[in-house]
Amino acid sequence: MASTRSRITTDIDFDQDGYQTGTLRVPHSVDRSAYGHIPIPIAVLKNGDGPTALLTGGNHGDEYEGPIALMKLMQRMPSMKINGRLIVVPALNFPAFLAGRRTSPIDGANLNRIFPGHRDGSVTEMIAHYIDTELFPRADFVFDIHAGGASFDHLPTLLVAPPADEGERRAYRRVVEAFSAPNAMVMDLLGEDRTYGAAIERHGKLFLCGEFGGYATCNPEGLAIVEEGLQRVLAALGICTGGELPPPRHDTRWLRVEGARHYVFAGTRGVFEPAFRLGDEVVAGQLAGRVFDPHAPWSPPVELRFGGDGVAMLVRSFASVEPGDCVALLASRTARQGE
Repeated sequence: MASTRSRITTDIDFDQDGYQTGTLRVPHSVDRSAYGHIPIPIAVLKNGDGPTALLTGGNHGDEYEGPIALMKLMQRMPSMKINGRLIVVPALNFPAFLAGRRTSPIDGANLNRIFPGHRDGSVTEMIAHYIDTELFPRADFVFDIHAGGASFDHLPTLLVAPPADEGERRAYRRVVEAFSAPNAMVMDLLGEDRTYGAAIERHGKLFLCGEFGGYATCNPEGLAIVEEGLQRVLAALGICTGGELPPPRHDTRWLRVEGARHYVFAGTRGVFEPAFRLGDEVVAGQLAGRVFDPHAPWSPPVELRFGGDGVAMLVRSFASVEPGDCVALLASRTARQGE
């Protein structure tokens, strides 16, 4: 029988008490390095018998709030008092992170669209396979931190998926409320099931994701939301003990993306002018923006209109568009989940 064990190795002993830093070594034999590997930094802190939290950033390499928050956390970890285990990987798709790209410069793959990966696949497929077979099984709680990257700006938002079981749903809501993001949104990816989130759902683990900025910059407000929210969540899980916690700054607004009517896509190539701002309340039929044809600037622009009512959660940052590019995302206000 063929082996299913990951080809990625590490010098980290996940069962050892104390603080460790090291790398995940992804085999990468190329012209310049026949026996080489790609080292992905990782840190682990373990003490006591409490739960394990897996904290990751850099799933996309042009999103920075997560990696910076987690690098700062790694520097505090040696002095932290915990009951359980923290596994921290600031930049999962390390080649993409170093290149400042959403996708890997090595194989062109989007890590968040390739789960469960493949042990004998490309570099990105091997990373996804390792996460799915080695990291997810060790975790009780998982938080993958995102932002809009280069092509989007996004309101600071937790992306949530409340469990069906009533007891689990109440526990989940406590974690969401401890994080205290300005927004908590049930996402609809229109059938996409190759994501990190879809994979962790198949493992049945407690999971949060989030979008905390955009434009491929580090948003100070988004970074503060992540850093402070992480402290409260780790305390709510019983992993971090002692110390004063930052007070919540936001009353979380609950929202839901409701299918294709909440997306706006460009239908033609051109230059996009948005007709809304992030956070606007809009209605179906309202103008979302215009696409101008640079080759026929005298022609009237193509108008894009919202297909539903809701709050504008996301706006495209690149003015240049092609057919199929998402330029806006809405979400409807909803009752608090997990009641």
